[in-house]
Amino acid sequence: MDDGYQLNLKTLKEQVYDYLSNQLSRQELRPGDAINLDAVCHRLGVSKTPLRDALIVLETEGFVRFLPRRGVYVTALTLQDIRDIYQIIGALESGAVLGGRGRFRPEHAEAMAGLNAGMKAALDSDDFAGFYRLNLAFHDTYIELAGNAALHRIVHTLKKRLYDFPKRDQLLKEWEYASVDEHQRITELLTAGDHDDAATFVRDVHWSFPVQERFIRIYYAGID
Repeated sequence: MDDGYQLNLKTLKEQVYDYLSNQLSRQELRPGDAINLDAVCHRLGVSKTPLRDALIVLETEGFVRFLPRRGVYVTALTLQDIRDIYQIIGALESGAVLGGRGRFRPEHAEAMAGLNAGMKAALDSDDFAGFYRLNLAFHDTYIELAGNAALHRIVHTLKKRLYDFPKRDQLLKEWEYASVDEHQRITELLTAGDHDDAATFVRDVHWSFPVQERFIRIYYAGID
């Protein structure tokens, strides 16, 4: 019977994590801000245990840091952070391309082409949220073929750090259209069975900080 009531099956830690992530994404918590633990507990009606557990997760993801005798502060994303993250994602995704060798099928190529077409349509209609969602799905198509759940999880965490805080509500279209073109090239290489070249392209072009630096500095304007 549906009486309009829905159980929240998430743990308290997960609910607090979602709340804080949303605060970060909406920039209600900004780099350098101290997080008022008492205020969060009061707002959510929870003890400090699930709050601290959630903050520990956010710390491992690079969003906050614990300072002894001072409290918990929101971490600023630096240009060096972005450079490091690009290098790591490039290495991991290129490894996933090679790890998925032999599992790539025509239906995967069709899925990637469809997702990439959807990304272009999202750009044409200024749909940032749609572009972001389809972009993740495009990469997930070949990452999942590697069959490495830990790799998949790490890549997603790093992308959250890049894209979710601070989250932009607008597109840098020149960069995004270039990304669509790069996605097409990745799809073509994988379709042709050129996994080595696809892995190199993913690492040395698509996730290359030097190649993408001009756009990165515009997208993350103000970051040192």
